[in-house]
Amino acid sequence: MGRAAQTISFALLVSSTYLLLVLPLLTDDSPIPSILPTKIQVEIIPVLPFWAVITLGTYLLGRLGLGVLQFNDTEEAYKELMGQIEGAKKNLDKRGVSWT
Repeated sequence: MGRAAQTISFALLVSSTYLLLVLPLLTDDSPIPSILPTKIQVEIIPVLPFWAVITLGTYLLGRLGLGVLQFNDTEEAYKELMGQIEGAKKNLDKRGVSWT
């Protein structure tokens, strides 16, 4: 199974489970009996999508911050970037542009 198929399968599983839990909230005469206490259905389940988006955003910002912190650990990339900066400075000096 490819990565895309796994992602689609997981998304369908999560969305169908969420709909199964939230469906009794949408209609009073739902044929599906409530399997959770009313307090959980009313207070927790409606905010789960927001919680998931906030958690994903926090995780991605954490990974970005960790990547920035570990930038100097990649010595080859650091040397390449510094070489490009020096080349740009020389190019600007050659053209007579003040870069300071």
